[in-house]
Amino acid sequence: MKILALDLGDKWVGSAISDGLGITCKPYKTVDVEMTESFLETVIKEEDISTIVIGKPTTFSGLDSEQTKKIINAAKELEEKINPKFNNQIKWILWDERLSSKRAESLNTKKIKTKEDKIKSHSVAAAFILQSYLDNKAFQQF
Repeated sequence: MKILALDLGDKWVGSAISDGLGITCKPYKTVDVEMTESFLETVIKEEDISTIVIGKPTTFSGLDSEQTKKIINAAKELEEKINPKFNNQIKWILWDERLSSKRAESLNTKKIKTKEDKIKSHSVAAAFILQSYLDNKAFQQF
């Protein structure tokens, strides 16, 4: 089963998906925030998703900001809407996403940023979030 990561934004939701073994991941799709629920229903079915990791924007000092609270509430709302459709079998995890967006943007510093590049950067940020989660999970097994 695969793991899906989400980078929830105000306008766009970036996603990344793991391989079947949960070792690596790649950016997947960026969708309009209004399409999040239908996107999740589709991708969970098509990709056999067992876990959804959502980036939690914690401050550098480790505290929750207003944005953190907003994401926590959005994640809970998505879980409450999506999980019953899948017999409550999907595991939901909030994961520290500090610097994921900055890392994604830094990959394109030499390119001229188009609107499409900016939109795609949300999925790249989701991939950084997911890879951090996968790496942590791998090290916990030792």
